[in-house]
Amino acid sequence: MVDPHAAVPGRTAGTLTGRYLLVLSDELLADHDTARSAVAELTGLSEVTSSRDDTPGVHPTLFARLGVAVAELDPARLRTVRADRRVLSVEPERVLRALSRPGLSADYLRGFADAAGFLAERAAASETADAPAAARFADNDQVTWGLQATGADVAAETGAGITVAVLDTGLDLGHPDFAGRQIESRSFVDGQEVADVQGHGTHCIGTSCGPLAPGSGRRYGIAHEARILVGKVLGDDGSGTDAGILEGIEWAISSGAQVVSMSLGADLDEVSAAYENAGRRALDAGTLIVAAAGNNAERSTGNVGFVGVPANSPSIMAVAAVDAALAIADFSAASSAVEGGQIDIAGPGVDVYSSWPMPQRTNTISGTSMATPHVSGIAALWSQRTGARGRDLWTQLTQAAQRLPLPSGDVGAGLVRAPGR
Repeated sequence: MVDPHAAVPGRTAGTLTGRYLLVLSDELLADHDTARSAVAELTGLSEVTSSRDDTPGVHPTLFARLGVAVAELDPARLRTVRADRRVLSVEPERVLRALSRPGLSADYLRGFADAAGFLAERAAASETADAPAAARFADNDQVTWGLQATGADVAAETGAGITVAVLDTGLDLGHPDFAGRQIESRSFVDGQEVADVQGHGTHCIGTSCGPLAPGSGRRYGIAHEARILVGKVLGDDGSGTDAGILEGIEWAISSGAQVVSMSLGADLDEVSAAYENAGRRALDAGTLIVAAAGNNAERSTGNVGFVGVPANSPSIMAVAAVDAALAIADFSAASSAVEGGQIDIAGPGVDVYSSWPMPQRTNTISGTSMATPHVSGIAALWSQRTGARGRDLWTQLTQAAQRLPLPSGDVGAGLVRAPGR
């Protein structure tokens, strides 16, 4: 039997696990016992575990809050399940990956020179842009360029009273910059602890919820008083499965997260009904899911890419990446034609300095993965200021965004902005 939660070395995004995700009808989910019995009937399992059981170490077959079940199905049963009116959709379970890039390529640097000139000309012709594309930011001894560009460095809010869940490769729980913080953690990867040996999760948590005054170096964190939920859904190789990620979303909602940050995805140009169901039900519960749009573009060669799963779900906020000149990053995916495939907002995602597992302590990397925690951290600040949750929080973020002289298909509403003083 395929274990959907184990990290599988060598798998690439889009690899199938051999299991299926069943999206159940709302009517079926009205009664939990009925839903559990129906999943047993549909899958042929003698025992169906549910997320409501909250049994440590036991992965659920039924994600009750999300309306999704996961199971192996032989060809005959698969045909039967697809025809059952109680099942809205059946899709193969996939392997997703962390969405960061190790650094800037020579091609990017060459392409950037041309892109910068083009954007400067475009900005000069624009009468509606809030800021010129030539505006540049840089890290200094006090704070990162991303916090400066978004206004997070001068925001009065701290994230106090707000819970941010980061579903990623975990966190270095012994990192000195997080000492004394309110942190709850859980691993959804079999055989692996929450401890982050890959680095990606620690970096993302650092941006969204890192300290006001780190022990060394400049400030890099936004919601520095938020409660942090660390969900390890990606293994030490940086990959994880739909089931593990959905289990993490379910846990985050149940644990009271107002914001869920997911810097992960697969290059799949179609909407996953399972993630859309999860995003919709999260919004209904007052939880905003923010996800990386993807790094499958290479704009310097004319390839603008497309928003992948799960960010292309209509009920999940898709985040693009801009650089310190507020130009679109070479790797940042553009909107696609699928319903929900548009970019919703942009964040700083090139040369982002943040926390890293010890003993290195900090690192500078790039990706839409790095843009996403800027948005999730700032979402916590807005939620603290106004009390907004779910769809209202989504609206506040997009309405407050700084318009850029770039196509909305690249940056959505614009650059995410923190509340002003």
